[in-house]
Formats: sequence, structure tokens, C-alpha cells
Amino acid sequence: MHGGFLRMQPLGPFGRMAERHWRRLLPRMVAELEARGHLQAVLLEAEERTDAELDSLRRHFIHQGLTARQAHDRAWEMVRERYLFLPPETD
Repeated sequence: MHGGFLRMQPLGPFGRMAERHWRRLLPRMVAELEARGHLQAVLLEAEERTDAELDSLRRHFIHQGLTARQAHDRAWEMVRERYLFLPPETD
């Protein structure tokens, strides 16, 4: 530990993708998270969950006989809207 100082890691590709999507389609949610100082942490969590589920599903589909590309594509279709591409806010 460094004197209790917590350094937030930078966003990777999934987190940056989510942030662009959220800022465009979920501006109220982003504003609320920013006001509370939680946007970066929530984006990192979305990125980590996406990465973990993507990996798990890819392995599962490869085990079922899909090619690596097919497994990746199917896993991406299933996971991307769970954490990154959330539905837009309604008025």
C-alpha cells in the first residue's frame, strides 16, 4: 500500500467504448456518476465484467466445437449489451 492512496487504473478498450456509448445515450446516468465521483470505477467494473464473461463464454463455445473466431463473435454478441452498450435513457 502507498499510504492509503488508491490510484485508479486507466480504462482499456472496453471501458472507453462504454464511456463513449454512455455519454451519448445515458447523459443523466453519466452526470450522476460523475457528480458522485464514481464514473471511472463503474466503467472499470463494466470493463472487467465484460472481459471475464467474454473469456468464459469464448472457452465454453470453443469447447462446444466452434472456431476461435466464431466463439469470440458469439460471446461478444451476448456480453456487449450486459455491461457496455446499455439501453438509452428514456425521457
